[in-house]
Amino acid sequence: MRAIIVEKPGGTGALEIVEAREPSPGPGQVRIRTAAAGVNPVDAATRAGLLADAGLMPPFGSRGPIGIGWDVAGTVDAAGPDVVRFAPGDRVVGLRDRLDVPLGAYADAIVLDASAVARAPRSASFAEAATLPLNGLTASQALDLLDLPAGSTLLVTGAAGALGGFAVELAALRGLRVVAAASEADEALVRGLGAEWFVPRGPHLGDAVRALVPGGVDGALDAALLSIAALDAVRGGGVFVAVSGGPAAPVPLRGITVHNVWIRADGARLEQLSALVDAGRLTLRVAGTYPLEEAAKAHERLEAGGLRGRLVLTTE
Repeated sequence: MRAIIVEKPGGTGALEIVEAREPSPGPGQVRIRTAAAGVNPVDAATRAGLLADAGLMPPFGSRGPIGIGWDVAGTVDAAGPDVVRFAPGDRVVGLRDRLDVPLGAYADAIVLDASAVARAPRSASFAEAATLPLNGLTASQALDLLDLPAGSTLLVTGAAGALGGFAVELAALRGLRVVAAASEADEALVRGLGAEWFVPRGPHLGDAVRALVPGGVDGALDAALLSIAALDAVRGGGVFVAVSGGPAAPVPLRGITVHNVWIRADGARLEQLSALVDAGRLTLRVAGTYPLEEAAKAHERLEAGGLRGRLVLTTE
C-alpha cells in the first residue's frame, strides 16, 4: 500500500511516497481503509522537524521513518480481538495522536485503537468528515479546560479558521457569549457560526475587545496563537487556553489561569461531534482536496495561508 513518510526533516520535498507493508490490527484495534486524510499545521511542523526540535518527539533518524497525518476518514476493513463497537464496512473517522509512529493517516490504510475511532457523520462525505477529528476535538477539549459557565464571555482568535470555527460553534452551543477575532472579510462567516461580537484582526486587540466587553472577557481560546495580545483581552482572574506550547502560552499575568490544550484521541467525544454535524449544529469546511500523491502540493498550499477550512488528501 502507499504511504507518505519523512526520513529527513525539511521542506515539502521531504514528504516521500513509498510502498509500505499493510498493518494488521491487534487486540482492541481496527484497520481503516483510508478515503480521506486531513492536512493540518501539525503535519507541516512534524515534516519540518519543529516538533523534534522542541523535544515533543525523538530526533529524526533515531527510530526510522515517521508517518504523517492525524485525521482519517474511511471504512473499517478489519477488527482485532475484543473490538465490539465496529465491524468491517462501518464508515468511521479517527484520530492518530501519537507522533513517533512509522505510519500516519497519509496512507491507504491505518490501524488505530478502537477507542480513538467514531462513526462518521452520515450527512458528510469522507472528505468533509476528515476535517473533524483533530480540530473538533481540540476545540472541545479546550472548552473543557476553560470550564466557563453559560453566559460567560469568551474571545476566540482565528475564529474563521478550521479550529476557530469549531470553537465558536461549540462555545455558542454551551451558552457562551463569543467575541470572534478574524479578518474583516470574515465577519459574516463568524457571526453565522454563532459569534455575538466581532473584532477585526489587527493591533490593540485587548482595547478592541474591552470596548465591547468592559473589563475584559472571562476567557480566551487562542486559536491564532496571538499569545500576550489575546491575554490582554482577558479580565483579571480569567482563564486562557493556548493551542500549543512554547511562546503561544503567555505568562499568567493578572492572576489569569493559563492552560495548554494537548490534544488526545477520544472516540466517545468524537462520536458526539459527529452527531452534532448530522444535527446541523457543527459545520464542516473543506478548503480543497488533493490526491495522496500530491501531499507536497497540499503542504505548499497550507503554508501559503489564508485557508478557510481544511485541505484534505484523498486516496481515490
